[in-house]
Amino acid sequence: MNDNLQVATFAGGCFWCTEAVFLRLEGVEKVVSGYTGGHIKNPAYREICTGRTGHAEAIQIFYDENRISYKELLEIFFATHDPTTLNRQGNDIGTQYRSSIFYHNDIQKQSAEDFIKYLENEQIFDSPIVTEIELLGPFYNAEDYHQNYYNQNSEQGYCQFVINPKLKKLRANYSNKLKTI
Repeated sequence: MNDNLQVATFAGGCFWCTEAVFLRLEGVEKVVSGYTGGHIKNPAYREICTGRTGHAEAIQIFYDENRISYKELLEIFFATHDPTTLNRQGNDIGTQYRSSIFYHNDIQKQSAEDFIKYLENEQIFDSPIVTEIELLGPFYNAEDYHQNYYNQNSEQGYCQFVINPKLKKLRANYSNKLKTI
């Protein structure tokens, strides 16, 4: 395995969306969909959907820091979801769809805080950023059918109407960061 691999954990609404975005980036080796930030052990999707476990749908991004930086991941994270809506992304509503950065160490925490300050100072968004910055606790992998969801179900309605526009925006704004196929 690559010795330069680092891990970032983000929640930006439905993990199918965020996984599809980050899988396309040069330097990203693997993305795992899962649950974190809650108060029960080994939650299942049916429990997460209720919003009562406190978990967020999140992704863990395994990336080569020599090819893509944590700051670049943050930039793409904020560009491909709405960090100004509390516990909501589009029609997905509930704390499980919150915008959150789960930091692994103090450097990631400081980078996230600094990046949010930059976005606020530059008034990039019309509304206040509500993205939480939380210490990563246990991360539970989602069920197998959630992994690589978009690539396996791209013709499904949700993928067509919710994920495709995010990927279009990614291609338009970050074509230089995308893997060549």
